[in-house]
Amino acid sequence: MQSLVRHLHAFALDVELSMAEWEMAIGFLTKTGHMCDDKRQEFILLSDTLGFSMLVDSINHRSIEGATETTVLGPFYVPPLKVSPSESDISGDAAGTPLHVEARVTAPDGQPLAGAWVDVWHSDDDGYYDVQKPGQVENLRARFISDADGRFSFWSIVPVPYPIPTDGPVGKMLEAVGRHPYRPAHVHFMIGKDGYDTLVTHLFIEDDPYLQSDAVFGVKQQLVVHLTDEAGGTTSSGEVRGAHRKITHSFGLRPIA
Repeated sequence: MQSLVRHLHAFALDVELSMAEWEMAIGFLTKTGHMCDDKRQEFILLSDTLGFSMLVDSINHRSIEGATETTVLGPFYVPPLKVSPSESDISGDAAGTPLHVEARVTAPDGQPLAGAWVDVWHSDDDGYYDVQKPGQVENLRARFISDADGRFSFWSIVPVPYPIPTDGPVGKMLEAVGRHPYRPAHVHFMIGKDGYDTLVTHLFIEDDPYLQSDAVFGVKQQLVVHLTDEAGGTTSSGEVRGAHRKITHSFGLRPIA
């Protein structure tokens, strides 16, 4: 805290902060707080768009061989209501290109990790998360448990690029500095198991036009994945799927030091 206060005072001295600017800053932070509730965290969004979230992430999650890179949590995580079986379709009634994800959870040495919990969430074809829609039931969000081989799988829809919420102070800040609000298409993952650090990460879709200018600076090359075109498949409930796109990926967890 002492270091923070010293740097804050140094900033005010460096820019010769005016009373009007001080009042504007207080107002901005107050409005940011007013936008926060149990379904949206405007302060996380502010931290993300300033690159601060990724800085803290990089300090606390230095790369090690065999472990998946981390990235931002994002403002729309809520714990799923139930555990879903592998091969479940989490898309509900959402429209979009069918997507099949087959993944594996391992230790850094490649050994499979059974019993890991895996939370998955992503936006719909219009760029909205379920919690952004009043009255929306849980959709495009689920928890899975890895099997004896560390595997889990599910069906959904291919995510699309979308703008972060711009109806609050963070959106006004981006507009004021001439930055776009878009995030490249991605799927969120949070993966945990006793004895390992909880992994918070995304998988980004290759060739997305916003990979080089993500509004929250969250893209890492290791997390960019290729989608293959597939002919067909079957969900856990026996529904037959036709042509779809597929992600195959392995997530490495970092042992707790």
